[in-house]
Amino acid sequence: MVDMTDLSAVHGSEASAARLRKRRAAEFRLKAYGIGAIALAGLALFALLGSVVGKATLAMTETSISIPVALPAEEIADNPARANYDGLVKDALKERFPSLSGRRDRRELYGVVSGGAQFELREAVLADPSLVGTAETRSLLASDDADLYVKGEFGDLLTLKSEGVLTPTGTEGAVELHSTANDFSRQLGAVKALLLDQAKVLREQAARQENGRAVRAAEAAAATDDAAREALLAEAQGYATQRDALIAQADALETRSARPGGEEPLDSSTPSVLIEINGGWVKAERIANNHIVGTAIIPLTSADPAPAADWTLHVMELPESGRKVSDKQIVVIEELRGDGQLSTGFNWRFFTAGDSREAELAGVWGAAVGSFWTMIVTFSLAFPIGVMSAIYLEEFAPRTRLTDFIEVNINNLAAVPSIVFGLLGLAIFVAGIEVFGVEIGGFVPRSAPLAGGIVLALMTLPTIIIAARAAIRAVPPSIRDAALGVGASKLQTSFHHVLPLSMPGILTGTIIGMAQALGETAPLIMIGMVAFIVDIPGGVTDSATALPVTVYLWSDIPERAFEARTAAAICVLLFFLVAMNALAVFLRKRFERRW
Repeated sequence: MVDMTDLSAVHGSEASAARLRKRRAAEFRLKAYGIGAIALAGLALFALLGSVVGKATLAMTETSISIPVALPAEEIADNPARANYDGLVKDALKERFPSLSGRRDRRELYGVVSGGAQFELREAVLADPSLVGTAETRSLLASDDADLYVKGEFGDLLTLKSEGVLTPTGTEGAVELHSTANDFSRQLGAVKALLLDQAKVLREQAARQENGRAVRAAEAAAATDDAAREALLAEAQGYATQRDALIAQADALETRSARPGGEEPLDSSTPSVLIEINGGWVKAERIANNHIVGTAIIPLTSADPAPAADWTLHVMELPESGRKVSDKQIVVIEELRGDGQLSTGFNWRFFTAGDSREAELAGVWGAAVGSFWTMIVTFSLAFPIGVMSAIYLEEFAPRTRLTDFIEVNINNLAAVPSIVFGLLGLAIFVAGIEVFGVEIGGFVPRSAPLAGGIVLALMTLPTIIIAARAAIRAVPPSIRDAALGVGASKLQTSFHHVLPLSMPGILTGTIIGMAQALGETAPLIMIGMVAFIVDIPGGVTDSATALPVTVYLWSDIPERAFEARTAAAICVLLFFLVAMNALAVFLRKRFERRW
């Protein structure tokens, strides 16, 4: 017999309590590790989505410029579809800013408006011919660079407080502005600080020249040949000369920076200083504490002295060389903003337009339609073939070496990299191969949803077969026995009883496989769906692209505005993927049977 006193002594001992505490501590650590892992994954996901969504918000709005555009009948009435609408847009800009008359000035002026504005104007005239002969105010889409400036992507145009009375020496061309206070001392100090930075760089270069001189001098001292020694000494002297020149330049810059007051030049590497006075704009080219020398971008209406409340000092801290919007374009944009001719609205174009080389005109509708047709082809091929294969293998096929071989290969195909299927599709369906002198394949048009759908169907087929077999296997044998017992054939049992009951699991696996196919890029690139397609595809044989391919293409474009559109396209793709997975969860919950 077991002595209960001994058992209670063992379980109530200090050693037992220590083991219990150790086990509970291990359980606590395991839970803590699990919670920490989940929290870390959640933070990573939040950071990723936050970054993508934050960038995508820039693409959700677009900037428009409203100016009167003359539509003369003599230029449009004869052939409205082929009229020079680009010239009409440029004429409207020249009419609005007549002072920008030089070739370079005009080029910068035209760069404020999108190249697609002419096509929008053409479509408006074709839709409403009564516009011909009018000069109404039209809303013109701003260029991507102008749009980014309005959204603050190049920095903000700072407005600084002014104190003195500013007197211009003229109204246009070269203009000097003299203030009764040291209104420009802050900008002068910033320029002098840049001089110190330049001097530091020059001294670093001089140090490298000194290192080169020392190395050549040491090599000359060790040389045994007189000619080689002389050549090395000459190189050392060259390094010394360059070193002295760099040091002299650095000394000069430091002297200029230390000098009180004075006048310093402004260029594309220094912050831009713009003065708004007497209805005009002046760009500073030289600056001192109480005056500037510059050029009037917008002519002044008068040369009268302006009190501190009537003139404005603007500073763009990002140098002109570091942004794609010039100072003249900034002045044009600010003039339009000040006159209420600049507006920002929701970018419906992004969701309704096809691809474009111009970022402000690019949209995802063409890619979305291409993905839709591709998924239609994929589902039409993969679903019936996959389900029929699963029914045959699970319900009818005998267990032989052949069926075992087929099952192993189906499982292996599910793990094959997607690009292999792209190579297969390119070789068989698009390009075709020659076997014993007979051309096989090559019947599918390149870069068409039909080709992409066939390739993605091959890739999705193993996933659907595996999911369908698992769903069919989950149906209780009693269902089959009951159907067979009342006289149903094996075919009727499979299609009238087993298949309907397993359909929720089959649909779930199919949707998950389709979601995976929707996000694939490599197979589509291999079969040519990476081509630049502007038109919206009308069928499975039209040239098209897909959402993941569009993301790939846009991410490779260095233009900054495409960065936001790439993020927005990723959000659209994620929306469809989440929607498809949510549908799979809904179908499983809605039709799930518990046995």
